[in-house]
Amino acid sequence: MFSWEAIRGYDYRGAAGRLRGRLARLRRGRAWRWTCVAAAGLVGGWLGLALAGQVVTPIGPADVTLTLSPQWHGETVVDVAPLGRLAFDTHGAPLRLEATITDIRLSAAQEMFADPEAINRMAAGIGADLKAGVIALVVRALVAAGVGAALMGLLLFRSVWRALGSAAVSLAVLAGSGLLAVNTFNPSAIAEPRYTGLIAGAPQVVGSAEEVVGRFSEYQEQLAGLVGNVSMLYEATSTLPVYDEDETVVRALHVSDIQLNPASWSIIRTLMDQYGVDLILDSGDLTDRGSAAEDAFADEIGKLDVPYVWVRGQHDSAGTQRAVAAQPNAVVLDGEVREVAGLTVYGAGDPRFTPDATRLNPTAEGVAALGEEQAEELADSGDEVDVVLMHTRTQANAFDGMVPLVLTGDEHLRSTELSSLGTRFLIQGSTGGAGLSGLDHGSGRPTPYQASVLYFDAETGRLQARDDIDLGGLGLTSAQVERHIEADPDRPVGEPEEEPSEEAPTD
Repeated sequence: MFSWEAIRGYDYRGAAGRLRGRLARLRRGRAWRWTCVAAAGLVGGWLGLALAGQVVTPIGPADVTLTLSPQWHGETVVDVAPLGRLAFDTHGAPLRLEATITDIRLSAAQEMFADPEAINRMAAGIGADLKAGVIALVVRALVAAGVGAALMGLLLFRSVWRALGSAAVSLAVLAGSGLLAVNTFNPSAIAEPRYTGLIAGAPQVVGSAEEVVGRFSEYQEQLAGLVGNVSMLYEATSTLPVYDEDETVVRALHVSDIQLNPASWSIIRTLMDQYGVDLILDSGDLTDRGSAAEDAFADEIGKLDVPYVWVRGQHDSAGTQRAVAAQPNAVVLDGEVREVAGLTVYGAGDPRFTPDATRLNPTAEGVAALGEEQAEELADSGDEVDVVLMHTRTQANAFDGMVPLVLTGDEHLRSTELSSLGTRFLIQGSTGGAGLSGLDHGSGRPTPYQASVLYFDAETGRLQARDDIDLGGLGLTSAQVERHIEADPDRPVGEPEEEPSEEAPTD
């Protein structure tokens, strides 16, 4: 029965609260369902790409399988099995484009051997081949992702509309990632590949440092040369030529922290011969304890056919230094400037000798102060130096803004930094796999053998590029070569920039 008292006494606030609660539950239910639809679209699209996201296309003299897959770090990978892989940081989208060479047409490869101009002619058509292959891959990937997402939606929800919603989510994510890849595409990344596999073939795949520096922006020609070189490698893997000599480039092999590992000499000789290096720069810690019994280890230096520039590390004694200096090709630096193979190098030994617990060694502050004194002496001398060689970054920091390149070691992990004053600091890893202590660092994993081939302009003495070489540590057989190009090799030194450029460790 109608009553004003009932109307006035009704709990409107409670009713409104209950209504809002029902609406919230309804919204939460819808949000959960759409979240499930989106998740089904992503998972189904990924499965579709994994099962059917690849095409086979002819590129130059090769039949190449192109594969598209999701990956947090976007990159392009060229698989040249059994030789290894080349990886390029070509885009910023979370997509991985992999090209696997599945077959080499012998007639086309033989034509390149018979006519060297065939590689240049191939440049005109290889771009079109690659473009057609990528377009076919994109279409195939969209279809595979859409179908996979729709099937996943039907399987989970048994609803055509929700299945279509899952497909729409998958296609939107894939299309958005593709547009991001196009907008962030960096063709110059072809100049800085990461090579994993047969180390002897890496220099032939990437070409000479001078050629890469001069032509890295010419993407089609570089790609054509890459495919041509890979074809030749398939034909002649047993008789790979050595690295071509070039009088305009000085090649230096940077090693450090050998620490009494005899396997290091085989690695050094192989790299010296393969890359045709003109000199070796050693940042110290040749021995482990610096004892007289270890002096004979330095005799291996005399068996190398190039100058061996060396500074004392904190594991090397004065006796070690005398043993190195006795080698006919050794150049021992301890506060001197020497010109070696066209490079002007300043070096100084580490003032500490840590294996001797009875010796009073300077603190880190003392080492830094010594470096400042040495930097002042070099500045007062007026000598123009291309490279400073020391064992620790602590001692070498004082040379920031004085020289274009500083080489150190000690940390058993390669890293590099370009300071705001224009000085490149390159800390080398252990070329001896950290010696006897290579497995004694808590992780249980062996320390890799690391070295770098540095390419200098013979006229200016400036670093143009480097190849960072990593070999698996004790018991491992992996190999990787990664090329880095100096973006501004003739940069001014001593003039501060607004923001310094730093690179992460490259172990």
